[in-house]
Parts: sequence; C-alpha cells; structure tokens
Amino acid sequence: MRLIRAKDYQDMSRKAANIISAQVILKPESVLGLATGSTPIGIYHQLIDWYKKGDVDFSRVVSINLDEYCGLSDSNPQSYSRFMREHFFDYINISPANIFLPDGTQTDSALECARYDRVIVEHGGIDLQLLGIGRNAHIGFNEPDVCFSRGTHQVTLTESTIAANTRFFERVEQVPRQAYSVGMQAIMQAKKILLIASGADKAEALQKSFFGPVTPQVPASILQLHQDVTVIADMDALALCPAE
Repeated sequence: MRLIRAKDYQDMSRKAANIISAQVILKPESVLGLATGSTPIGIYHQLIDWYKKGDVDFSRVVSINLDEYCGLSDSNPQSYSRFMREHFFDYINISPANIFLPDGTQTDSALECARYDRVIVEHGGIDLQLLGIGRNAHIGFNEPDVCFSRGTHQVTLTESTIAANTRFFERVEQVPRQAYSVGMQAIMQAKKILLIASGADKAEALQKSFFGPVTPQVPASILQLHQDVTVIADMDALALCPAE
C-alpha cells in the first residue's frame, strides 16, 4: 500500500485527480471504475477543470460505475446515474456508449448481476478503480458480512449506510434499502486501486481496513492483499493511523 497524506479535502481531491488524469493520459482507452458519494465530487470537479483547459481527453475512456440503487431509474434525481451526469459526465467528452452502471429498474437481480459482470469482462477488466470508504468500511456497497462477495450482487444496505446516505434525500424513508454493487472479485482484479477518505468519521474505518486483520466484517481490509493500492486521505481521516 502506498499512503499519501493530504492536508485537507481539496488537497486530497487534487492529488487523486492527478493520478486519474495520469492514467488517462498514459492510456487514453483506460477502463475507469468510478465511485459516487460526496467524497469523489472534488476529484470530478478538478478533472472537469483540467478537461476544459485541454489537459486531459476522455473521448476513449470507458467508465464502469461501482453501484446503483435498486428501484431508481437513471432519470431519478437520487440515482447514481444522475449523480455521475451532474457531477462529471455532462462536462467532459466521454462517449455515452462508454458509460456503464447497473440498471436499478431491473427486478431480476440474477439477470442484472450476470449482465454487469459480462460488461466488466468484455472490456478487459478495470485499469484503475476509484473507491471511497464507508463508516463501516464498505467499498462500493459491499457491506460487512460473513464472507467476501464475489461477483456483482444485490445488497441489503445496513442501517448505518442508510443513515449516512439520508443526507442525499429529504427523508430517511426515501433511501432505498437495496442496491446493486460490483463484487470484490472485479475490484481485486483491477490493475490499480485508488482509495480516498476525508473526515474524522472515516478514521476508524481507515485504521481497521489497512492496519487491522483482513476480515469480511471490515470489507475494505481485503485491499491489503492487492498489489497496487494507493490511499489518499486527509489528516482527519488519518488520525488513528500510524504516523509512519
């Protein structure tokens, strides 16, 4: 693991955007595994700025997002499809044909999960996987469990995840209770992984994930077994981690 300490959220965002832009510049047809949530927003806005300046070109990039809420269409204001358009895709030159997310309206979970796994395989896997981390150390929507998930699967969200995501909805009752999520196999087969964390509420999850035992009760801990992981976190998120 390569740990990069950032001064604050803005510094973390810029450092992470540097890594993603370098990936795209060196391999213009890169397959990026992208994440949603509040933490990556600064990264996407920085990449948009560099795109507008002509520093990076997304025309050949493929995006394969980690997850989507079950029951939400891609036009729903709270869907991750809408999130990605509003915070990133609508402002860069990525081809719509190269954007992939799980279909939240698909009620046959086995069919949808198999389809999404095929999407990943057909594009040769993920070159760079961007990850946030939940307060309970989930990555994507891979929640704490008795075993690590393998392929794309339908997840019943934990109460802590639902509570954390309430900030994006008017009422807690509106937060979907299930989601489709890429599994650990595709994440661990990514050539590079970039995990970002910001804020004191992520400190315990970060410490357990990278300085504790590997266990499915701490989903992100499996990243200790990956050969190319970069963690970028601000000082608050690193408060419980060893200084060196």
